[in-house]
Amino acid sequence: MITSIAVTSTGSARAARDRRAIALDRVSDVSGATAMAVRRGDSAAYVALQPGRVVAVGEGVAPRTVLDVTSLTRVGGERGLLGLAFSPDGERIYVHYSGAATGETVVEEYRFADGAADPTTRRVLLTLPQPQPNHNGGQLTFGPDDYLYLGLGDGGGADDHGSGHLPGGNAQSLDTLLGKVLRLDPSPSGAAPYSVPRDNPFATGGGRPEIYVYGLRNPWRFSFDRKTGDLWIADVGQNRFEEVTRLPAGAAAGANLGWNRYEGTARHTDADVPGTVMPQVVTSHDDGNCSITGGYVYRGRAIRWLRGFYVYTDYCNGVIRAARLRADGTVRERDLGVELPAVSSFGEDADGELYVLSQSRGVFRIVAG
Repeated sequence: MITSIAVTSTGSARAARDRRAIALDRVSDVSGATAMAVRRGDSAAYVALQPGRVVAVGEGVAPRTVLDVTSLTRVGGERGLLGLAFSPDGERIYVHYSGAATGETVVEEYRFADGAADPTTRRVLLTLPQPQPNHNGGQLTFGPDDYLYLGLGDGGGADDHGSGHLPGGNAQSLDTLLGKVLRLDPSPSGAAPYSVPRDNPFATGGGRPEIYVYGLRNPWRFSFDRKTGDLWIADVGQNRFEEVTRLPAGAAAGANLGWNRYEGTARHTDADVPGTVMPQVVTSHDDGNCSITGGYVYRGRAIRWLRGFYVYTDYCNGVIRAARLRADGTVRERDLGVELPAVSSFGEDADGELYVLSQSRGVFRIVAG
């Protein structure tokens, strides 16, 4: 049975109106969810669980395991199975997890048929050492251009300075993949397991050719607006601020989001970076925030007034919010009146309807109240 979370109507008149418009319907009570993906022509929602399983979930049915990489995955803290995506044709499934050996980032591809991944078709696309156990990134998604986008954190450590023998400054360095969003063609190229799109910003030199966006601390979740193609990146902050940056379609390639020179819009170190792209949404730790969980621009039909709003929350605060950029560059924000603990991710189905993943409560669909 679907469980509906009622929405209260306390607060200002605007907040009361907003709160009456929103509810959450429970789709599944699975625990440990970290990511969600949908597959072309398939009504199921596929959910990654941090210990290393991918399950198909639906209303009124028990979760069904479609891929199990628990024996390959190191779990604990920010490690585990972190990202999930299907190829645009639905014939392949991609996972991003922390490898069992050292916690290294591993991205793999499997063929998907007859309702499950075929473990005999396992193909490793990328293996990247992680110098520390946090800031692993985790996002996997195919963009409007059908290329695979991957988020990687700066390698951990306060201020991106490294510690002991560990190097620092990864987010601003174009010689490392850490602290970046990568853009890949998963098709092999000769002996290489993937190809680099020719129009990547550093494909012809100046940096690692896989790099698409840099200057990131831990881009745990990012997404594309299915209507405009804009890229929205939620980057986890350090001690003071969390941030969301919208990069318009056609202007994202080579963008520098400023870490570790800036945290939010505040200067973090003395060095300056000309051309830094500043975030449009900044939340403060003074308000109970600690780790932003990025979502999607809503393009569904169930809640008409929510269309065009970017929906997001914070892992500690738990209040689901929405932000919309006005034509003059200012931001309109709304508290949607719904709170969930330990929200790790959002999901979007084929119709543009949104889902919320709570590690402790399960998977919910956002619906009209």
